[in-house]
Order: sequence, then C-alpha cells, then structure tokens
Amino acid sequence: MDPVSPLPAIAALTVAVVTSWMLANKYGEPPVTARFSSIDGLRGFLAFFVFLHHSCIWYFYLHTGKWEVPPSNLYTHFGQSSVALFFMITGFLFFSKLIEGRSKNIDWLRLFISRLLRLLPLYIFVIFLLFAVALTLSKGSLNEPMSTLLVSMLRWATFTLFGSPDLNGISPTGIIIAGVTWSLPYEWVFYISLPLLALTVGVFPPRTYVFLSAVSLMCLPSLPSFHYLSFLGGIAAAFLVRSKSVQRMAVGKLSSLTGLTCLALTVVFFPTSYGLAPLLLLTSFFVLIAAGNSLFGFLVSPASRTLGQFAYGIYLIHGITLFVLFNFGIGLSHSRGLSVVQYWAIVIGITPVLIVICFLIFIFIEHPAMRKTSRVTSRVRSILAGRAKIQTTLKTD
Repeated sequence: MDPVSPLPAIAALTVAVVTSWMLANKYGEPPVTARFSSIDGLRGFLAFFVFLHHSCIWYFYLHTGKWEVPPSNLYTHFGQSSVALFFMITGFLFFSKLIEGRSKNIDWLRLFISRLLRLLPLYIFVIFLLFAVALTLSKGSLNEPMSTLLVSMLRWATFTLFGSPDLNGISPTGIIIAGVTWSLPYEWVFYISLPLLALTVGVFPPRTYVFLSAVSLMCLPSLPSFHYLSFLGGIAAAFLVRSKSVQRMAVGKLSSLTGLTCLALTVVFFPTSYGLAPLLLLTSFFVLIAAGNSLFGFLVSPASRTLGQFAYGIYLIHGITLFVLFNFGIGLSHSRGLSVVQYWAIVIGITPVLIVICFLIFIFIEHPAMRKTSRVTSRVRSILAGRAKIQTTLKTD
C-alpha cells in the first residue's frame, strides 16, 4: 500500500467518529449552540486532520530523518488547510463579537480572561509533558547552562510568542509536540489586536485596552504575514453571513456539494494552501459553514459536536502521543522496520486512545477552567476596583 493512500485516513476518521459517538451516547452530547453549531462540529475534524497530517509526516521522518510536509496534496492539506480554517474560525467568531458590540457593550475583561482560561490550563499541562519528555531524553543530565535552560523553558511557557528553542540540547525539541505551537502566537496576536480592530467597526473600547493592545503589538516579535490572510477570511465571513441572501444560499444539499467541491479543488489543484487561490477556495467553503451549512447534517451530529468539544486537546496532545508511541512504546528501530500496512494499522489503533485521552482532558482540565470564567472575572474586577479606589483616596489626601 502507498504510504500516502487515503484509505488509512478514511479508516482512522471512521474510528474517531465512532469513538466520539460512543462517548456522546454514554456521557451525553454537548449542548447545541443554535448560531454556530456547524462550526462546533467542524473544529474536531480539523484537529483530527492535523493528527493525520503529522502521522504521515512521522512515517517519512522515521525513514528519512527529515521533518517535512508529506509528498501528498491530501496529507499536506490535512495540516495546512486545517490550520487556515482554524484561523478563519477565530477571525469569524471574535470579529462577530466586535460587530455585535455596536449594539451591546463588550466586557473586555471577561473576554480576555475567558481566552486565558480556555487556552492556558491545557497548554501548561502539555508544556509540562514536553519538559518531562525532554528530561527523559537527556537522562536527567544538564546539557546547557541552567540560565539558558530556564530562559528556553520560559519562552515555551509563554505560548512560544518569543520562539520555541531547543531544550537542554534535545534537537529539535519541537518534534516532541509535532511543532503545533507555531499557530498559537498568531491566535494571541489576533486576540491582543481586538481592541484596535474594534475601532474599525465603530466600537470604542476603554482607552486602557486600546493602549495596552498597541503597546503589546509593538513589543511582540513579528511573524510571517501570510497567515493573517486566513483571519481576514474569517472576518469577511463575519460580514457576509449577516446577509439574508448568503444565509439562504448556504442552506441545502447544493450548498453542501458546493462546499465539498471547494475543498476538493483545493486539494487536487494546489500542493499547498499557502497561496491566494487555495485560500479563496477555503474561505468560500468556510463562509457556507459559518452561514449555517452542515454538510448534509454531518457537522451538527452528536458525534461531530462531541469531537469538536475537545478539538484543542486533539490539536495539542496528538504530537506527544505520536512521539511517545514511536520513541518509547514501539522504539525507533522497530518503528523504522514497520511496513506501510503495519504503520497505519498502529495509527488507526491509537485513534480511539487519543480520542478518549482528549475527552478526559476536557472533562478534568479544560471544562473546569472554562466554568471559572465568571468567578475569576468578578474577582479580578473587584481587585482592580479596589486598587482604583485606593489610588483615588491617595490623590484626594
């Protein structure tokens, strides 16, 4: 069998959906969000496609020692196009909040605290695992000055906004998590820019947030600019879906076929999503989904929405899962000797394990943190109000 055959991807995806369906049946499906239920379902598949992307990369890495995109349009787009669509989702959801801010106030403090509580707890857990694996690989020995190691760990701990250096001589450290953290700085730059972006739609945040946004963006290192176009695709969708004609167009089987055709054209005719034409096709697909198309109802099924619930976990955890599997579970030498069928059979076999692990992580790490948003926001607001009162008293005295 060809190592880039689509058959293993279909089999693994089927196993993931069935596992997700079983979890939904046993523990209950996520509540339906009427407005963006299709997007909720899309997230899980995008994260799982990234897993398939890196699974394919791992096969060739084991044989060539080179970590590079797969020699396959399909498996390349599983990674690149999925992340582009993730960026569109972020751009769409948060710019929609800005547009809605014209008619109702935006609680900026709650918005940023909710982002921290959504992303930080699991990220800390994953970085702890990364540090543990790096320590294991270095056999507990210190291979570089402690000051260098601590600075490198700090850079990893801050969502790699300031880079993702090798740790303790383990090179390349990023392979331990399949390099997935590269997308997180883009997400945070977008969140930080929201107060400034709000001004473009006539929403005026408190001056403190505008000032902090501008200063933060000036202090952060620059990133390659192309990926910001994906956010623009999401922003365009935020405007387009407010059109009644677009909403009507997005409903129905014909629109589902149109969306799938856009994806097929992207995969067949473009070896990478890093170009304007494939990005326009992906944006066209996303506009239909954002406007309510569910791909024949598949994206709003309990299995899809359950998978989407822990998409962030799948995205962050799958790299460590693959690394531990091939380095410590099977062993690198034995992994290199696997046939194509054996290799993909193992990937398919660990799929339900990955899904269950991410489900448990959502239950015990992600969801509890998300539920604390209101409490933490109230606490921080109380602290800030207390400090402001003290400062006012001191000035008066």
